[in-house]
Amino acid sequence: MTFPANPFKPTAGVMPPVLIGRESVIDDFDEGLGDGPGAPDRLMLITGPRGSGKTVMLTELGKMASKHRWMVVDETASEGLVDRLISRIAPEPSRIAGVSFKPSIMGASLGEFSIAPALRPSTLRDAMSARLHSLGKGKGLLITLDETQDASIDDMTALATAAQHMLRENAEVAFVFAGLPSLISDLLNAKVLTFLRRASIKELGDVPLTEVRAAFSSTIRGSKIDIDDEALDIATDATGGYPYMIQLVGYHMWRHARRRHDGPDDAITVEDVRDGIEQARAKLGEGVCAPVIKRLSERAVDYLEAMAIDDGPSATSDIAKRMGESMDCANIYRQRLIDEHVITSPTRGRVDFAIPFLREYLRSLKRG
Repeated sequence: MTFPANPFKPTAGVMPPVLIGRESVIDDFDEGLGDGPGAPDRLMLITGPRGSGKTVMLTELGKMASKHRWMVVDETASEGLVDRLISRIAPEPSRIAGVSFKPSIMGASLGEFSIAPALRPSTLRDAMSARLHSLGKGKGLLITLDETQDASIDDMTALATAAQHMLRENAEVAFVFAGLPSLISDLLNAKVLTFLRRASIKELGDVPLTEVRAAFSSTIRGSKIDIDDEALDIATDATGGYPYMIQLVGYHMWRHARRRHDGPDDAITVEDVRDGIEQARAKLGEGVCAPVIKRLSERAVDYLEAMAIDDGPSATSDIAKRMGESMDCANIYRQRLIDEHVITSPTRGRVDFAIPFLREYLRSLKRG
């Protein structure tokens, strides 16, 4: 028998075979679309650390909206966000109030347009209204925004203002924002974005290991590949419930088994799992942890290494001692790392890693 194609997808934004532990978010959103204007899950904030599956979730919710015959506009936060939304949503941007086209040097339009900042909320609102009118009865508009923490306050204010008006008018619209937990909190605390406090907040944390094991079992055995209980347990424990690691371990143990395949019995063995875990850890370090470390200053990395000595949250006083610094000096690096969303402060006087497996990665560098 030919070993089947690998069902695991450890690539950012690519749909995995099973949305482990995320079914309730999808169900809530689907119900919100069906319940009509005013349903709370038509305004949703999805939060979670890097690798928790936020982008995948936006993709799945977009697919759900498409099944309801809605138009889906996916965007990632960056400069010019609102202008891009208007150009994509408006049936004919040139007919939307507030839009003026930029002429080229020769006087001909290049298809680019300019919107005065003060007019962006009303212009976006007009664009959404025009699009809904063109879509017709029974259809709606979903806007999803990824990496919300990178959006400028001006763009978010314009988008929030327009969204608030559309929701008040009971329009067939929905908005889903995704971003890192701490920066989402910053948005919620901004006075101009108070209406976002009414959003349905979905936190994508670690997946319970019982669900990870069940997903491994059903995905592998459902592909007519055997795996025994010991191999399942080892693979499950290695993921720590971290969604990206689940896909990495699954992908690499499957890959090792397929390359080793040399007989009529198709199975993933303990040897395949152990090799897959080793490869998964290397890829996680290379793809998630190393880029984070690379952009930090030497002393900021020293701060993280001092944290990595502990098995859980660290006392800031202990870190200062390990670094040989005063508390005031050490706290400079603490704040920079919090601002970079590398660490969190769960309680006063303590810090912890915000990126799963970063502690283990730093320890491996020390051993190396």
